[in-house]
Amino acid sequence: MSALANPSMDFRAFVQSLKDDGDLVEINEECDPNLEVGAIIRKVVENNEKAPLFNNLKGQDENGLWRILGAPNSLRPNPKQRYGRMARHLGLEPTASLKDILDKMITAKAATPIPPVAVETGPCKEFRLTKDQFDLNKLPSPMLHKDDGGKYIQTFGMHVVQSPDGKWTNWSIARAMVHGKNELAGLVIEPQHIWQIHQMWKKEGKDMPWALCFGVPPAAIMAASMPLPDGLSEAEYIGSLVGAPLEVVKCDTNGLYVPANAEIVFEGTCSITETVPEGPFGEMHGYVFPGDTHSGPKYNVELITHRKDAIMPVSNCGRLTDETHTMIGPLAAAEIGFLCKSKGLPIKEAFSPFESQVTWVALKVDTEALRASKLSRQELCQQVGDAVFRHKVGYTIHRLVLVGEDIDIYDFKDVIWAFCTRCRPGTDEVFFEDVAGFPLIPYMSHGNGPFNRGGKVVSDALLPVEYTTGKNWEAADLKNSFPAEIQNKVLEKWNTYGFSS
Repeated sequence: MSALANPSMDFRAFVQSLKDDGDLVEINEECDPNLEVGAIIRKVVENNEKAPLFNNLKGQDENGLWRILGAPNSLRPNPKQRYGRMARHLGLEPTASLKDILDKMITAKAATPIPPVAVETGPCKEFRLTKDQFDLNKLPSPMLHKDDGGKYIQTFGMHVVQSPDGKWTNWSIARAMVHGKNELAGLVIEPQHIWQIHQMWKKEGKDMPWALCFGVPPAAIMAASMPLPDGLSEAEYIGSLVGAPLEVVKCDTNGLYVPANAEIVFEGTCSITETVPEGPFGEMHGYVFPGDTHSGPKYNVELITHRKDAIMPVSNCGRLTDETHTMIGPLAAAEIGFLCKSKGLPIKEAFSPFESQVTWVALKVDTEALRASKLSRQELCQQVGDAVFRHKVGYTIHRLVLVGEDIDIYDFKDVIWAFCTRCRPGTDEVFFEDVAGFPLIPYMSHGNGPFNRGGKVVSDALLPVEYTTGKNWEAADLKNSFPAEIQNKVLEKWNTYGFSS
């Protein structure tokens, strides 16, 4: 299979893979991007339905700019393929587990980087619209929630920016809404990499060259969502992730390179001086606060290039389960686990439970290594909290839950059971108020205390015996409270008893 036919490296091939998997609903009836599309996507993600492809949108131009794929990386209805869309993003089989998916993302960090290959042109250059030929208000830019501050055109696209010296190219996801005919208002907040590079251009006194790509290779959007280390260019990481170089093409209006097979590319600049109102938006924590508007930098869109009948992926954020939960939390957790191990802490695995709305990470402790280390509860919590909360990878996370080896961190029922029964409030927790907080969480921005500092905690759900001699209990459940022969008999006769499988 060629790189272009690989669903992880070509968005059109990815959409076809969803169709082949029986995980796509093509909607050919005209739909209005003003709330109707958003409502359909919300119903899909809240019920783990098939991904909707809107082929006929009010406002499309004569070349089909653009169609919309909703819920591109949400969950599937089939329990055996629950994470199938995430798996397809990485070239894995649709039956891959969350552990398989996150292990592949982390393993690529140790592989040899494979730089992208520049080509003369690509599918993204098929059509070209200059500034006088498009109006973002008239094209089918989606209004996703009724109380949003505007049409959020950018929810699952990839920003491309580069440091002034050209040594660091960053690909990232950050929301942006339509501000005018050729302008966007964006959310650029510290310490995001796009913010760091924006600050560099401020020091230069020049607007930041910028591109925004929609329908990029799925492996690229996964990498763009991951909190990779400062200075690491995502394009090289993607090469090591899929084992092949990504083809990129130069923008027409600046020196940036973008994926050659992207569906749509916006080219332009991000102002270092002009700010415009941005927000509110129904974010990943599941709330919209009407009228909650802040200033964000203005993006000037100078040129649009696109494929015929281009597809724009759209994530309609909110309550469970959409792309912000399947990607941002788990990928941050993967980096947190990697960081803890690199510092010699006794951590085996890390995962952000979807139910936490990207605010928790559960850390499975290697209790044998813990006992050998002689660390006390206070020392373990302090060291883990210092490592994570004082690093960019822990920016969005406010609670770390330490659990033992009997807990499946990918099963929220297990995590919440350990948290509720083994962590004594206060006594078994260490709080951090002198670290950066994530202002998008409602209890930070609309709660008590500073909106950007503190509010973080390490909750220890290890019982004291796990620090000394090891586990001294059995779980009162089917797996642990009955002999294997009884379990097998019950399972084999389940349908005979009258139950459905």
